[in-house]
Amino acid sequence: MDMTTIEAVVRTADPADWQPGDAWLAGGTVLFSYGSFAFGREPLRRLLDLSATGWPAITVSESGIDLAATCTIAELYALPAGGSVDTADWPALQLVRPCCDSFVASFKIWNMSTVGGNLCTSLPAGPMISLCAALDGVATLLGPGGASRTVPVAEFVTGDARNALAPGELLRSVHLPASALASRVAFRRLSLSNLGRSGALLIGRLDADGGLVLTVTAATKRPVQVRLPGTGGTAGAGMPTAAQLAAALDAALPDGLYHDDIHGLPAWRKDMTYRLAEEIRAELAAPAGTAPARVSGDFWPPADVPQASPQQASPQQEGA
Repeated sequence: MDMTTIEAVVRTADPADWQPGDAWLAGGTVLFSYGSFAFGREPLRRLLDLSATGWPAITVSESGIDLAATCTIAELYALPAGGSVDTADWPALQLVRPCCDSFVASFKIWNMSTVGGNLCTSLPAGPMISLCAALDGVATLLGPGGASRTVPVAEFVTGDARNALAPGELLRSVHLPASALASRVAFRRLSLSNLGRSGALLIGRLDADGGLVLTVTAATKRPVQVRLPGTGGTAGAGMPTAAQLAAALDAALPDGLYHDDIHGLPAWRKDMTYRLAEEIRAELAAPAGTAPARVSGDFWPPADVPQASPQQASPQQEGA
């Protein structure tokens, strides 16, 4: 889309250069598709171009992984096979590719769209929000005058296209801690259409103490995490029951928090949230390596795993 109100493009990563009417430009896949007004009421006048920052896309250390805001989806997708990390030590890296695939986008988008851009756009179906929130990611935000602060990604997105950024602030990076990367994980995603925008995307994480961390995205206006402590001992042995998990979801997810748009009615998103949450609980309660009894969704489950029929998975299609 032509951005007819833009008067200048400035190469900078200094929040002190920001002024009203500016927008930070990373990959630009949202800015260039939504046009000059983007998500604000006032037209954009300048783009502050981050392409010359030189920030390393991915930095691996003993403490975890740091993703630059300018890391592209293509660079992130290559991480598990890049040789710089041991996926045996960090099994949660298996979430990277299904989350990248959840963009349902062309290679052109993958090579331009960035992790930071997806977080800052803050749409409910943003799959980088799902990935980073589920792995207890912590965002570093830069402000004018050298100011810096950190915000958990699960709290960074505050609503549909809303986040914790103050005017002029810049998302610098996201840190994924080693403790979360070392966890066993389970992924579920549902869409009303084959490979369409996510209507519900849930990620479960089984921590070393047997505790379950369930992150709900896409179905809700903002990420919601449910943390149920383990009882120690063998991982999975202290897993909550189905009734306990449902009660925790009841407490964490009021009906008004479910998203409502063309990609799914709130009632359907709620039903699918509870369904997928129970599938995740059952999968992580079983011994590691056990094939899940059921995998709902449209992302290539193992051939020997029973799948829900479209009617079962999508009651909205029947008028629910």
